[in-house]
Amino acid sequence: MPTSLIIRSESWPIAGRFAISRGAKTRADVIVVELRHGPYCGRGECVPYPRYGESIESVTTALESMRDPLRAGLDRTVLLGTMPAGAARNALDCALWDLEAKQSGRPVHELAGLQPPRPLTTAYTISLDSPDAMARAAGAAAWRPLLKVKVGADGVHERLCAVRQAAPRAELIIDANEAWEPANLAENLGLCARAGVSLVEQPLPADADEALAAISRPVPVCADESLHDRASLARLQRAYDAINVKLDKAGGLTEALALMAEADRLGFAVMVGCMVATSLAIAPAVLLGQRARVVDLDGPLLLAADRPDGLRFEGSEMYPPARALWG
Repeated sequence: MPTSLIIRSESWPIAGRFAISRGAKTRADVIVVELRHGPYCGRGECVPYPRYGESIESVTTALESMRDPLRAGLDRTVLLGTMPAGAARNALDCALWDLEAKQSGRPVHELAGLQPPRPLTTAYTISLDSPDAMARAAGAAAWRPLLKVKVGADGVHERLCAVRQAAPRAELIIDANEAWEPANLAENLGLCARAGVSLVEQPLPADADEALAAISRPVPVCADESLHDRASLARLQRAYDAINVKLDKAGGLTEALALMAEADRLGFAVMVGCMVATSLAIAPAVLLGQRARVVDLDGPLLLAADRPDGLRFEGSEMYPPARALWG
């Protein structure tokens, strides 16, 4: 019996506005893949990301091209060599994992040779805004143990001070999303060090990584936009202390697990991150989070509402997915 493919685009309202240095949005546009084989259905979700030239249309087209390979018995191993890393492969790879779990009656962690997942503490994002608005958002979230603060090219000192004053006990991660320049890199890293920031994510554009290798870094620096899959890892060794593994960049759980193993071998600390999406997209990343130094999987918390059977959150503590959701 061949495996059938269903592709569906969905739009989920964000609670308020999600803003980073490249822009803001009020909805999370996702693509859901369903693989049906007899009575079984496996699901995966991805977020097309314009930063990498992806759109709902381009990802849908890429997925449509996989109908015949799926009918011919495409599996995860072959998929790695058939599609490039990115959102389309992520949705399909995660759906294949879920389908196998449903067919075998075994959870994905067992199929992958992993230990049963435990609850995780996730970061919570403070969007880029005026210093006063960010202080209000940080004050409302000050009880959370870990805050991820979005900053831009300007006003880093004012925003950082406002957030730190509003949330004096929280651990802070700063995410510049490529907005800084080599000329202000040392100054901004120094500001972060004095504010007790524990990690700075992607301060420079991805094509300026060599500037990071040329300076002393008073705060560990994490690659996000500079990292995709294993092929992009080795060149980052001198410039970065950590990497942010995201399923939509790596192209699925299969590659992400291999990427984390290689990162560990090379001595990188690992952060697991996400796009703004529903619990279906985040559920496979919970398995990655079991082996990560930093977990940033708050995507569902940023939505106005999540899908049925979504991940359970108690404050910043997130619990492994129910089988009805994924895996």
